[in-house]
Amino acid sequence: MGIVVQKYGGSSLADADAIKRVARRIVEVKKSGHDVVVAVSAMGDTTDDLYDLANGVSPLPPAREMDMLLTAGERISMALVAMAISDLGYTARSFTGSQAGVITDSVHGKAKIIDITPGRITQAIGEGHIVIVAGFQGVSADTKEITTLGRGGTDTTAVALAAALEADVCEIYTDVDGVFTADPRIVPSARKLDKVSYEEMLELAACGAKILHLRCVEYGRRYGIPIHVRSSFSQLEGTWVVNDPRAHPSLSGPTEEDTMEQPIIAGVAHDRSEAKITVVGVPDKVGEAARIFEALADAQINLDMIVQNVSAAATSLTDISFTLPRTDGQVAMTALARIQAEVGYDKLLYDDKIGKVSLIGAGMRSHPGITSKFFAALASAGVNIGMISTSEIRISVVVDENAVDDAVRATHTAFDLDADEVEAVVYGGTGR
Repeated sequence: MGIVVQKYGGSSLADADAIKRVARRIVEVKKSGHDVVVAVSAMGDTTDDLYDLANGVSPLPPAREMDMLLTAGERISMALVAMAISDLGYTARSFTGSQAGVITDSVHGKAKIIDITPGRITQAIGEGHIVIVAGFQGVSADTKEITTLGRGGTDTTAVALAAALEADVCEIYTDVDGVFTADPRIVPSARKLDKVSYEEMLELAACGAKILHLRCVEYGRRYGIPIHVRSSFSQLEGTWVVNDPRAHPSLSGPTEEDTMEQPIIAGVAHDRSEAKITVVGVPDKVGEAARIFEALADAQINLDMIVQNVSAAATSLTDISFTLPRTDGQVAMTALARIQAEVGYDKLLYDDKIGKVSLIGAGMRSHPGITSKFFAALASAGVNIGMISTSEIRISVVVDENAVDDAVRATHTAFDLDADEVEAVVYGGTGR
């Protein structure tokens, strides 16, 4: 038997009883003959509580010290899970991210994994132990400082470990039964997807579906690691994220249904965590847009949708609008203010009362009329569109944040994604 890597989120480890339940689940896999490596998040709301504590102590905590503080949550979880496994008669070894060989760059708060050197993990596996790794964290290759990977980083830790260990599968355990066609809290009739491609899952994750972290899916696609999204609160089969859902639906082999075409639409995602900045009155000259986006890149800000208006003939000025994480809004405004004299733009407009709604499906490539149907659904719901962005398998729109729920429900219904009966159960309350 091969290696199975599992990840358990905070709601799956909320208290002592939950930790014991997770330990029993881990031991069941070990009993079946697999070696098991587990990445764990902090218990329940521990990370949020640590953020609040830090902000109560200091209005601007140093990034290095924040990483030192926040990694404590996962270290607590890993030790408790190892203790619970020990009580079940199996031996476990817990490791911090740095002990497990998770090597990152030196950006505190949102570090990227650059390598995994799992020597201590493979040694522990060879000795017959179950391995528990603190997720969300690593050690910088150059500074040797402790780093964190950002929100959802334990997903990335798990898939990176699966790739380094050449595991058979990476199981991501959450508090829902898999990946759904929409957020069940907004659309109770959302359907669970049995299989979804890496390509579609990347778009769903990038567009706000919080069930999987974007970098986790990127890792899975790059190294061909099948990702199985399941609930730690039930024994139901979850959702498989693989390269080709028809060729590799699950480890149990293909079914008759797998020879059929995949559905046109995989799901409807939404995101309320973004803000929009408009740079008004930018001179329509070569290099001006480059100066704007270089300033944002220097500030380590990731952008999402970008729209540039047609230059006004009378003034030769244009407006550039883009969306970005709301948490980076003020940093971006400060970075752009510094280059106002250099670029010569008129002013900046900031709007954090927006939401993004996205329609995603690989079948869009070969089915005309998807765009018109999407916009008709939004119009029927009275939703006004602020920005539009597309890829080969995605259409995204920016709308007023108060219109997001109506937009998601109308789109979901328009594309016949509603289930006949309620399939979604949120066991833990957070969806992660």
